[in-house]
Amino acid sequence: MRISHICALLLASGPAFALTPDDITSATYDGGSLPEGQSGVTVKLQVLLDRAGVSPGVIDGYKGGMSESALRGFEEREGFPVDGTLDKDVWAALGADSAAPILTSYTVTEEDAANLTDKIPDNVAKKAKLDQLGYTRVSEKLAERFHMDEDFLRALNEGASFAPGSTLMVTDPGARLEGTADRVEIRKSDRRAVAFDAAGNMLTSYPVAIGSQETPSPEGQVEVVAVAMDPTYSYRPDTNFVADGVEEALTLPPGPNGPVGTVWIDLSKPTYGLHGTDTPAKLFENDSHGCVRFSNWDVEELAFLVSQGVSVEFVE
Repeated sequence: MRISHICALLLASGPAFALTPDDITSATYDGGSLPEGQSGVTVKLQVLLDRAGVSPGVIDGYKGGMSESALRGFEEREGFPVDGTLDKDVWAALGADSAAPILTSYTVTEEDAANLTDKIPDNVAKKAKLDQLGYTRVSEKLAERFHMDEDFLRALNEGASFAPGSTLMVTDPGARLEGTADRVEIRKSDRRAVAFDAAGNMLTSYPVAIGSQETPSPEGQVEVVAVAMDPTYSYRPDTNFVADGVEEALTLPPGPNGPVGTVWIDLSKPTYGLHGTDTPAKLFENDSHGCVRFSNWDVEELAFLVSQGVSVEFVE
């Protein structure tokens, strides 16, 4: 399926990382607010939320908006007071005291290092000439696989070559959630997408980027028309807008670093969809051109929960 709507990204520099594997494995929670900045206990919380089926976005160990909104999602689903603040009851409900190890070892394979893209050009016309808009680094590919911020993954494995045969420490976010969604709410003010089953039970919740005031996301109710995995992208300046001064229509190749990432969930409102992104850490910082942007791993999970005809409601 070719995609006909660009949701632009704004780039910003990321934070520095200093945690070690020991900082994470030895971290404990004794009550009170999470530490400011980056901490081992926040890494644990993010992984536990991910395993529980409520996405914290990227796992990076930083206290912030995406993790706090995930906490609110877990509290809502499990019947706790919804305040986005960790306490001992929520910690216990996440199974923290009996959880499997938060970190695990992983050995880089030849396949991990294969089929990388040399460089992603900035210009849309140059992107259209590539065979794929793939990962450019092994560390980028593995960070997405384990739901981690790439800088955090590299800092956790300081000095690692990321070459085949090298052994890394990575987080273990658990298995992909299974189920069937009957309805999805896009909660604009919360910047979360929330899926419900046919009985009205909340299944999961994901952090998202939505449209700005100038290029807003849709209002009201639409429905899923189709799901495309690894989609190409149709650049149509006459329908949407001109990028990089390029006025000709183009088809961009598929790949995780493409404009819509690894999945496009087509909506009944023309040119709008739910899709992935190449900058998952920026979901709460960036606005889209109206589409709803997820991390690639979250929208891949959602793609298996929804099907044609599922309701998608945009709420304030």
